[in-house]
Amino acid sequence: MKVNKPTQAKGHTRSQKWKDVRGKRCRPSTINSSDLNSSLVMTQLIQEHQAAVKKKKKKPNVKRLKKKAKSVSETKKSSSQSGCKKSHSHTNGSSAFTMDNESDESEDWKALAQSVHGNGVDPSDDMEATRPGRLEGDSLHHCAERDDRRNHAVLVMQKDQTLCFRGKCFLTCLYGRVELMGFTIEEGQQSYPVFSPASHCPVTVRAVDSCYGNRDNKAAAAVVLRKYLPIASQKKLLQRITSHSSIILLEPMETPLTRFLSSFTELSELFSPPMSELMSAVLDTPLNGLGMIPLVSAVEGLAMSKSYSEALKTVISACRGDVDGCAVILVCGTKNVGKSTFIRVLINTLLNHTASVDYLEGDLGQTEFTPAGCLSLSTVREPLLGPPFTHQRTPEHTIYYGQTSCESDLDRYLESLKSLWRRRSQSRETPIIINTMGWVKGFGLQLLVDMIRFFPVTHVVQLGHGGTIQCPALTPEFLRTAHGCQTHPPAQTALDELTESHSPPRIYSHLIAQAEFQGVGRQGTSKHQRSNEHRELLLLAYLSQLQSPDPGPVRPLHSLTPYQVPHTAVALGAIHCEVVPSHAFYAANASLVGLCCLGEKVTSRGGPVVLSQAPVCPCVGFGVLRGIDMMRGLYFLLTPVDPSILRQVNCLLLGAITLPSCILKNQPGCEGEGPYVTTDYSFDLSGAGKLRVFKGLARPGQMGSQ
Repeated sequence: MKVNKPTQAKGHTRSQKWKDVRGKRCRPSTINSSDLNSSLVMTQLIQEHQAAVKKKKKKPNVKRLKKKAKSVSETKKSSSQSGCKKSHSHTNGSSAFTMDNESDESEDWKALAQSVHGNGVDPSDDMEATRPGRLEGDSLHHCAERDDRRNHAVLVMQKDQTLCFRGKCFLTCLYGRVELMGFTIEEGQQSYPVFSPASHCPVTVRAVDSCYGNRDNKAAAAVVLRKYLPIASQKKLLQRITSHSSIILLEPMETPLTRFLSSFTELSELFSPPMSELMSAVLDTPLNGLGMIPLVSAVEGLAMSKSYSEALKTVISACRGDVDGCAVILVCGTKNVGKSTFIRVLINTLLNHTASVDYLEGDLGQTEFTPAGCLSLSTVREPLLGPPFTHQRTPEHTIYYGQTSCESDLDRYLESLKSLWRRRSQSRETPIIINTMGWVKGFGLQLLVDMIRFFPVTHVVQLGHGGTIQCPALTPEFLRTAHGCQTHPPAQTALDELTESHSPPRIYSHLIAQAEFQGVGRQGTSKHQRSNEHRELLLLAYLSQLQSPDPGPVRPLHSLTPYQVPHTAVALGAIHCEVVPSHAFYAANASLVGLCCLGEKVTSRGGPVVLSQAPVCPCVGFGVLRGIDMMRGLYFLLTPVDPSILRQVNCLLLGAITLPSCILKNQPGCEGEGPYVTTDYSFDLSGAGKLRVFKGLARPGQMGSQ
């Protein structure tokens, strides 16, 4: 792609790695009240209700937070100043906690570490703070302390205690070990961003047993606490330290993603508890003002059934070397059964034992690392501690399909998946997880049969609910007689088409897991929980990369300087419906386009190049076609893709993934009637909507066998 950009514009380069997000993080000078509650009136009612309950139970008085959060200008201290040597190994669990030599340690600190006897628990305090279970209410006042000056909180957790919350924060394990969403965080490791929005299940942090059994727990904890809390708070928390304790640091988090999302009115309460959980929120704790709200035990966190846990253990055991070669795990199941959550927990658990996990995206509607409508191949090296829109990144290989369902062109869907598999190095020994769509009947079932035959699958994890799996069990015996869209019995070996070999059918393990969480099998009806809202969050998260990593006001998209792309340098194609070439510009203007690379050179006879067929080609990112200049023959494009990669693009693909309405209607700075927005449109008129063409009809050879 030939790119001409005005000299006053600056390139928008955004890294999508966790480490870069952490490196550019910033803290707000003030705490927004929307981070603490959804409604001032509702919060007052909740506080009155909770105060009445405490008075009725005659609980002892507890310490209240009197001071508000102060502005913070200093950045986080470096790892060399924290006393913990950070581990740079990718594999979790291999880092060791090493304390600096405290040659100048005062006698007062030594006396403090030795002043607490027994198990470190003061019998006069509330014993609920030491019991396993959910940390809530008064127990949080006994085991958590806040430093208002540096605007962070330190929490001491005993083994098997949990903290379930809504919001967002940076979490650092200072002492011991904690686990969340399958990933174990140990002392000495980096800070991790944790997201618990109202759109998904709340995140639960659980303290696990420490592996450091031969050390002076009081002395080690005292060294840690002195770096983050004043002396009075240190003495209080040090009484809670036992050989099974863990200490975590919680800090407020603001990133370009959170700033961009909160700039839209309808998303301002995304990281607050929904109305169904608001009465269960604990609004008076030392954690208030950090952007996170604890929840009581009445709110269910991540629920994993016994069959879920057994399936996880089986797959993890296989990936650790109990099977020959590389484990290839295909996860399938009907809609709203927990496939994405299961895969995230599986990836996080595997990262405790391996440096990376490969991921092949086959679900067009609910993608993990890209906006919807994409098929991709990614290598995951960092834990996934939030829903998909919180960890958008650029996969190693991506193909833009352009729709949230593949029913209109099944062959193109399968060819795209096979193209991605060919790009994966066959010499890799990294486990790979294949995600699938929730379409498990009819042609959807045939697609699953084809995928199991195309790829060298070692494990098929089939999720269900209500005691059934909503479709036939995809066992090796079933595949011997099953028909696919492109394959037929007798079953061929996996990758016959790719390797041109004719070995006997591959045998794989078939696992069934039954989901038992609340609302299984049904789409969420609360705000931000519907599937179309999840897709909008994915796209908004991608566009947030256009924002500056430095703190400051959010810049609306119409204020950003676009790239200028000549019509003759790129081809334009619509891949979701048939568009008359003369109307291609009307369809593409003010739309999202995939930035793709065709294998052949684009040639023009002086005018725009319009594709007649949908190609299967690599996609390097997305852009917003914010304007078209017919007189000068230019496209105006907004994209976070780096200019060095953008020069390789020679094709713009228009799909059915549309921009969220808030982008067009609610951006600040627009005066008068918004462009590209109209209400004079009726779908009741014949031909007003786009024509959908279904290309998944059964072939004549399949008719007799069904």
